[in-house]
Amino acid sequence: MSAGWAPRVIDGPELERDELLHPVINALRHAFRALRAGQAQTAPRTLLQTGHEPPNQLLVSPAAWEQRGVAGLKITTLTPDNPSRGLPLIHGIVALVDLETGRVTALLEGGALTAVRTGAVAGLATQLCAPPDAGDLAIIGAGVQAHALLRTMAAVRPVRSVRLYSRTRERAEAFGEWIQARMDPRTAVVVCDDARTAVRDAEIICTATSTVSNAPLIEADWVAAGAHLNVIGGTHEDAVEVSPELLPTAFVVVEQQADALEEAGEVRAAIANGLIDTVHLHDLAALIEGEAAPKPGQTTLFRGVGLAIEDTAAAAAVYDALCGAP
Repeated sequence: MSAGWAPRVIDGPELERDELLHPVINALRHAFRALRAGQAQTAPRTLLQTGHEPPNQLLVSPAAWEQRGVAGLKITTLTPDNPSRGLPLIHGIVALVDLETGRVTALLEGGALTAVRTGAVAGLATQLCAPPDAGDLAIIGAGVQAHALLRTMAAVRPVRSVRLYSRTRERAEAFGEWIQARMDPRTAVVVCDDARTAVRDAEIICTATSTVSNAPLIEADWVAAGAHLNVIGGTHEDAVEVSPELLPTAFVVVEQQADALEEAGEVRAAIANGLIDTVHLHDLAALIEGEAAPKPGQTTLFRGVGLAIEDTAAAAAVYDALCGAP
């Protein structure tokens, strides 16, 4: 090992600190601006698939935030059979690099960082789209990503009630107990028998499942007018959690249009079926800059696919918070 090479190792428990959520959300806000201004860049992900259907995936994702002076390299595995084994769907590691010296400054546990940045980008979209008093929350899914979404929604909106649905009842019940242990005791937490009951009248709906199907888990007419949806699950580019029929009347937000057209199942299906065209898709940066906004009372839908710059921004924010900004 070369002299002086001692990156800070940041593990899952450290990444789960609630005080990191707002710094990560703020970093993402700045990173999306930088990406649009050409002060950050991402390279295409390298994907290797192995095994049976659905295949296991190994992904390598680099990004550089030049304005901030950092880069990130993420190695991720996505193993669809893991939830049935009682293991996380996602494992991985993120290396944070100082662009000036090329030194690796930190190694972060990739699964936990993915959850943090996924929750945070949904939190950013929620800040930009959902009414400030929206507090009736529905979550479809009960895995790591669902836990992260709950934490972030509680950080950006006054969550008063939470309705849960998962195809595995025991996991939903365990998730409900986890929520009750960490939230205000006045928060109503209900485990539902089906997705329709969970999302009915919800002001914020979050979906975070490992579905491989193009059959929606949520139908368009189940969603209350004016609700905000964060859709971040599915294990491949044609997997669908929410009916594409919702998109024509909703204000649809994506990280970047090009990535959504490649990887967002709902967007791909809606365009393929002639329900929308690309003018219906609004990049997060346009909302951040005030160039686009939903109409009052309009249903809003954020469809996230995850960008490498998000991991880099989240890693930099976490490193600064835990180790002190340079």
